[in-house]
Amino acid sequence: MKKFYITTSIPYANAAPHIGFALEAVQADVLARYYRNLKKDVFFLTGTDEHGLKIKKAAENAGKTPEAFVDEISRKFQDLAESLNISNTDFIRTTDKERHIPAIVKIWNKLQENGDIYKKAYKGWYCSGCEAFVTEKDLINGKCPIHNREPELVQEENYFFKLTKYLPEIKNQIEKNKLQIIPESKKKEALGFIKAGMEDISFSRAKDKYWGIPVPGDEAQVIYVWGDALPNYISGIGYAFDEKKFKKYWPVDVHCIGKDILKFHALIWPAMLLSLKLKLPKAVFAHGFIGVNGQKMSKTLGNVVDPIELIQKFGPDALRYYLLREISPNEDGDYSQQRFVERYNSDLASGIGNLFSRIQTLKKKIGCGLKPSGKIKKEIKKAEKGHGRHLEEFKFNEALKSIWDLIGFCDKYIEQTRPWENKEDSKQVVSDLDFALENISNFISPFLPGTSEKMKKGQAPLFPRLN
Repeated sequence: MKKFYITTSIPYANAAPHIGFALEAVQADVLARYYRNLKKDVFFLTGTDEHGLKIKKAAENAGKTPEAFVDEISRKFQDLAESLNISNTDFIRTTDKERHIPAIVKIWNKLQENGDIYKKAYKGWYCSGCEAFVTEKDLINGKCPIHNREPELVQEENYFFKLTKYLPEIKNQIEKNKLQIIPESKKKEALGFIKAGMEDISFSRAKDKYWGIPVPGDEAQVIYVWGDALPNYISGIGYAFDEKKFKKYWPVDVHCIGKDILKFHALIWPAMLLSLKLKLPKAVFAHGFIGVNGQKMSKTLGNVVDPIELIQKFGPDALRYYLLREISPNEDGDYSQQRFVERYNSDLASGIGNLFSRIQTLKKKIGCGLKPSGKIKKEIKKAEKGHGRHLEEFKFNEALKSIWDLIGFCDKYIEQTRPWENKEDSKQVVSDLDFALENISNFISPFLPGTSEKMKKGQAPLFPRLN
């Protein structure tokens, strides 16, 4: 079996998960399930990033130790994965003392052996939201454009990683699509970072101000959160403890990430891998943000959407469908309760749910079992090609549209043939519809796994209409 290795980014364990990470988890899950259906050996990794300044501050504000705090938050991300029916192979935590921390020590030592770590005094602006040093040209009106806050001025003696040493090779790999950045706009953005000029990156912070893994051989410093977090993609597949497993799955086929962390995944992570003499990722897919009713999600505005509440109210597949169908994979999207209900009723209740019930009723009344006609086979083939092609291009919404076009065709087929009138060809029509329904249940299995299972078992109703 050919392998397919896919990851989400690992979200910060500084707050409970919101709908933005649910989008990323579902996108990655669809790809993992799709390639499993193609009989590939899929390894799907997700997890939590549990070090850094903002986690230390969040723990202090909660009156807890960092360890107790991240244990609680990480569990919430694991609960979300279970509630959303995410089929991840493993879940890695950056506080994992058996798998992750030994990998980080090994990586640091190799970077140092290769002459890519050095120490120097540094003064610069640090955004705790980004967990990154920023330059004045990155700021808008003196504030981080992503987190809308002023960075703090930091003056320390830190260890630095020779990022600039590897930028020419990374540029070459991106331009030749050996390291594929998706969508094209993000490829241009990654190359733009290089063109604008980048410096070597601080790879440690003072231990008394930070929460993280101690620098090997220097207990006064801890490893910079991104130097610790990015290697989860190799620690999670055995980099420090299972060489056979690691060699089997690396390089990763695709990293699914949010657009705000493109620089780290398209430039810093590849530079680390080049220093370690490891292959680069095959692809980085960067999705947009989700707003709420046309506004940015914000604790201050009180409009943060809890995906667990939506799952408890509407079920996991309803949320999965909205995120995949309504949100463009390449652009920012929006959540609104009104639009959620409209999509649910039109596409799920009146769409696939209604079609399923109609065909079940016709089967009981008329029967089926005849070989499918060429007409229905042609429509099914069109849907199969369409949804497969779009999935391989990360166009989840277009892939679903291909399937729902087939659902629409079946509805029209019923209305045009009126099989309930017991015509001569009624049994053929119902046989065609039953064959189409069987294929639809297979096509939707990566997107709506619970619904697919219900359809295969003949269970109804699928989606009761919402008022």
